[in-house]
Amino acid sequence: MDAILALEDGRCFRGRSIGVAGETTGEVVFNTAMTGYQEVLTDPSYAGQLVTMTYPHIGNYGVNAEDVESRRPFVAGFIVRELSAMTSNWRATESLREYLQRHGIVGIEDVDTRALVRHIREHGAMRGVISTVEQDERRLVAKAAGAPRMVGAALAKTVSCPTPYTWVAETDRSVSPRWHVVAFDFGVKFNILRRLSALGCRVTVVPAMTTAEEVLRLRPDGLFLSNGPGDPEPLTDIAVQVRRLAEQLPTFGICLGHQILALAFGAKTFKLKYGHRGANHPVKRLATGQVEITSQNHGFAVDADTLPRELEVTHVNLNDGTLEGFRHRHLPVFCVQYHPEAAPGPHDAAYLFEAFVALLSTRSTEVAA
Repeated sequence: MDAILALEDGRCFRGRSIGVAGETTGEVVFNTAMTGYQEVLTDPSYAGQLVTMTYPHIGNYGVNAEDVESRRPFVAGFIVRELSAMTSNWRATESLREYLQRHGIVGIEDVDTRALVRHIREHGAMRGVISTVEQDERRLVAKAAGAPRMVGAALAKTVSCPTPYTWVAETDRSVSPRWHVVAFDFGVKFNILRRLSALGCRVTVVPAMTTAEEVLRLRPDGLFLSNGPGDPEPLTDIAVQVRRLAEQLPTFGICLGHQILALAFGAKTFKLKYGHRGANHPVKRLATGQVEITSQNHGFAVDADTLPRELEVTHVNLNDGTLEGFRHRHLPVFCVQYHPEAAPGPHDAAYLFEAFVALLSTRSTEVAA
């Protein structure tokens, strides 16, 4: 079945359908990871986006039930150069094509993804439409131009869990968890919850709109702020609640959680030209001078020039110099823009979860005293 990808500036790419028949709109972005397409598809941070995989051959190891990062796929559409005709992996339970069709995802292959990515890098991420039902390119370009913009989109509220729940550890434990962590779900990935659980945390996941009073009634030892999609600027109501909690609890934020913490303490955010998405982004840890290769997925960033004096920069992106992490000078609060849970990606930043648990241990000692 033929398919067309049309961008709002008039650029069009013709290819073949790899998902369900239909039409979908979203912001066209790209991810440079060579593997991890299933984790990408199920990362809620991709809500509202048409994701382009830059590696040319996608789907060769199939899909399984264990590597999902949320309750379902969240991408608006999927774009690849070539979908593998074969699935070859002992863990696979179905092909990527079957997975896309089962979840109702519109996708396209036979696209010159190199040309598409160069176009986005030059002109910036833009709205697009993938269609198998419309062949008139002018009409599709008009549809792309009329699609919702990512700026101003409070998508974290739409992907969050509807009610609180306790994350159930995937392995048996002989020792009960030592700490209780409340995790705000702005689009949380399962591997984050796995990492916290593996380090001795009982994790209660709460919806994005949970109030500070409701969190404190759960009597947590610490607070976690998750990744998520969309623009952080409209989430000022959430930032107010986060500020109240961060002044009372050890707090760790990742990605959108990092941006919300910045807003909570008075900093500002801005939209990147085409974002950071992939598993090979170099970040410098200023305290040691070490360089971490990181997994990233974000289209917005914190403006380092707007950080108040009580916030100290801890990590910097070596590709473009943007802010990748900060900590509070007096409170047990820190965060990073990238994804230390590494799903997919390298494990260079796994120490950040251990640093958070160390803060929980310190707080428990202080409370006991």
